[in-house]
Amino acid sequence: MSSEPLANLHRIGLLDAVPPSPQLRGRMLQTAQSRLADALRTDNSAETRFDCAYTSIRSVADAALLDKGYRTSTSKPGHHQTTLQCLIHTLDVAPAEIRVLDGLRKQRNLSDYDGEPVSQAMLDECIKQARRLLVLAQTRWS
Repeated sequence: MSSEPLANLHRIGLLDAVPPSPQLRGRMLQTAQSRLADALRTDNSAETRFDCAYTSIRSVADAALLDKGYRTSTSKPGHHQTTLQCLIHTLDVAPAEIRVLDGLRKQRNLSDYDGEPVSQAMLDECIKQARRLLVLAQTRWS
C-alpha cells in the first residue's frame, strides 16, 4: 500500500499526522468490538443498533489511519467520509465496498439529523460491514 495518497491528504489539510501508536490502535479496535456487540443486542432500537454498528466501522477506519500515522482533521467538514475513503489505502478495501460504506454513512446522517427510520436491510448491512472490517483489521494486526 502506497502512503502517497495519505501524504497528499495531509498536505491539503484533510489528515493530521500523529505518531503511530499500537496501544491506541488496540483501544480503537476494542471500541469497535464493543460497539458491534451493542449493535447485536436486539433489545436496542434499530436506530441505536445501526448507530453502534456504524461507530464500529468508523473505529476500525480510525484505527487503520492511526496505524499509518494519521487521523482525520475534525476541523474540516466531511471527516467521516474521508476516514472511510482512506480504507482503500489503509486496509486495501475495494472501491465498491467504500461505496457501500459511504451509503451507510449517508443513512447514519439521515437517521441522526432528519429522524429517518433505519430499515432492517440497512441495519443488517451495517452489522455485516462492521463484522467484515473488524475481522480484516484483526487479521492484519494479529
